[in-house]
Amino acid sequence: MSATPELGPVAYHRGEFVDARAAHLPLTTQGLHYGTGVFEGIRAHPLDSGDLAVFRLGDHLDRLLAGARLLRVDTGVTRELATEIVVELLRRNGFTADVYLRPLAYKLGLQPGTRPGVGLTGVSGALSIVVSRLGDYQPPAGLRCLISSWRRPARSAIPVRAKITGGYVNNALALDEARCAGFDDAILLDERGLVAEATTANVFVVRDGLLVTPPATGDRLPGITRDTVLTLAADLGIDRVEAELDSTDLLQAEEVFLTGTGCGVSPVIEVAGRPVGAGEPGPVGTALRETYDQTIRGRRPDTRGWLTTVALAEALR
Repeated sequence: MSATPELGPVAYHRGEFVDARAAHLPLTTQGLHYGTGVFEGIRAHPLDSGDLAVFRLGDHLDRLLAGARLLRVDTGVTRELATEIVVELLRRNGFTADVYLRPLAYKLGLQPGTRPGVGLTGVSGALSIVVSRLGDYQPPAGLRCLISSWRRPARSAIPVRAKITGGYVNNALALDEARCAGFDDAILLDERGLVAEATTANVFVVRDGLLVTPPATGDRLPGITRDTVLTLAADLGIDRVEAELDSTDLLQAEEVFLTGTGCGVSPVIEVAGRPVGAGEPGPVGTALRETYDQTIRGRRPDTRGWLTTVALAEALR
């Protein structure tokens, strides 16, 4: 695994590019107290040319801004301006390795005349973005997953199509439970006892040669990497279907793997103390992982416009 991510020297903070170490927030920031914020995780990878390619930037920004509207957070930016900010931020930091971007839109402070409380109106909003150097941090041999005792909250309790900061206490509790028990990650079930997702990733299984993932309409985030993998599976001629899964499906699967911006496509070799298949990464997940890696690094034709190129090599000269 890689060490602690190296934070870039420059951040975007409340309308300005600033020294990342000097970016501060008041202790009264509402997003800190009540979890009223949304975030994204975005990856950029070096191309053979020396430039960087940001993967599916527009899709991530669309989801961020949609979540901000849901929480009435005024970010002060459009999708187009946010794209320009990300590109300039990458240029200013000058990382030439795999990097991770974390945009955060959040509630800041009470506006004049607004009574204190957890309301969403009458509270100013802000946008901050940090960049860190971050490579592959998952165990190369595969993940060992616990089926968590914590359940994924229903979409009627908290919106699941936005990455709402306050909702991630559920993920943190599940991951803590898993790691304290000696596992790498946790898979959460929903209130019906069906597979929802891992702590920060969607879940796929292979059974009878068929690629299966729970439908995007359930109590789970419909991940951008999940959508990418389904698309790449079609390109590779892999039969796939969206269908609900339960714990037994995980335990009897030929393969299990997770997908997410942070983890990419990560094989699961053990669930609840039982080996998955032969206890090693399987052929379907391996093929998709290799194809995904080639895609995000621009080593396959970008026929879908997924890559935003940052002319870093020219900027550093």
